[in-house]
Amino acid sequence: MTANPLFRWLRPTDIEKVSVLQLLARDAVEGATGGIHRSRHVGASVDFKEHRPYVHGDEIRSIDWKLFGKTDRLYIRQYEDETSVRAMLVVDQSGSMNYSGTRSRELTKHDYAIRLASCLAYLLVSQQDSVGLVTFDTAIRKHIPPRSRPNHLRLVLETLAGAECRGETELGTVLHQLLSLCRKRGIVMVLSDCFGNVSELFKSLSMLRANNQEVLLFQIIDDDEVDFPFQNRTLFRSLELTEQQLLVDPVSLRESYLRKFAMHQESIQSGCKQNRIDWIPVRTSEAFSSVLATYIARRGQA
Repeated sequence: MTANPLFRWLRPTDIEKVSVLQLLARDAVEGATGGIHRSRHVGASVDFKEHRPYVHGDEIRSIDWKLFGKTDRLYIRQYEDETSVRAMLVVDQSGSMNYSGTRSRELTKHDYAIRLASCLAYLLVSQQDSVGLVTFDTAIRKHIPPRSRPNHLRLVLETLAGAECRGETELGTVLHQLLSLCRKRGIVMVLSDCFGNVSELFKSLSMLRANNQEVLLFQIIDDDEVDFPFQNRTLFRSLELTEQQLLVDPVSLRESYLRKFAMHQESIQSGCKQNRIDWIPVRTSEAFSSVLATYIARRGQA
C-alpha cells in the first residue's frame, strides 16, 4: 500500500499547525487583506460562487435584487474570480538543493522546499483557492495546472513526494518558460536557493510581473551557506556537476566567500524591491510553519 504523501512530508503535528495557518489566512482575507483575493474583472466571464450579506461600501450594482424580493434582505453575488486565488508553486529540484548542513535537522534544502510547498498547497486548497505545481531542474519536469478540489491536493503532494534532485539549472531560463503556463492573473510562488545568475533571474521574474503575476520568492538556504563555518581542510564536491571537487583550506576562503555571498543576497533583495516581489529568505533550520505564520501576518499588514 502506498503511504499517503501528506504524512510523508507533513506529520500530524504539522497538519495541526497548518490548520492554524488556515484560520490566520481566512482572517486575513476577510479582514485587512481581503482585496488581495478580489478580481479586477468583476463579473466578466466568471462563474457564480456564492452569496454574502451586503455591507456598507459594497457596490449597489452587485446586489442580487431577485433574492432581495424573496428574502427582503440585501445580498451580494460573489464570483469565482472574486473569492479565489490562482497560485502556482514552482519548486527547484536541481542538484544544489540536495545540500544538508549540520544544523538543518537532516533536511536538505529540497526536503525543506517540499515541506514548505506542501503547507502552501494545503493552505490554499483549504481556503478554496486554486493551486498548481511546477518542478524543474535544467527544464520543467512536472506541470500540474491550478485546481481547488481536495483530491487535487493529493495529486500535488504525490508529485512533490516523488520529486528528486538532479543536475544543474539556470533559474532565469526555466522561469522564462513559465510565461506560457501562467496566462491568467495569479500568484507565482518560487521555492529555490536562487544560486545562479541574478540578472537572468530577474529578467524572467520581471516578465512574470508584467504578465499580471504576483511573485513570491522563497529563497531556501542552509545555515552553512550563510556563515561558512568550516575550519579544517575540506573536500567540497559539486552537487550539480558531480565530477567537480576541490580540497581547500576553508579558513583562507571564508572572508572572500562571505563577501561574495553578501553581494549575492543584496542583488536579490534589490531586484525584488525594484520589481515589487516579496522576498522571503528562509533557513532550513527554521520551523517552516513559523515561516508561514510570520509571512501571513506580514502580508495581512500590507
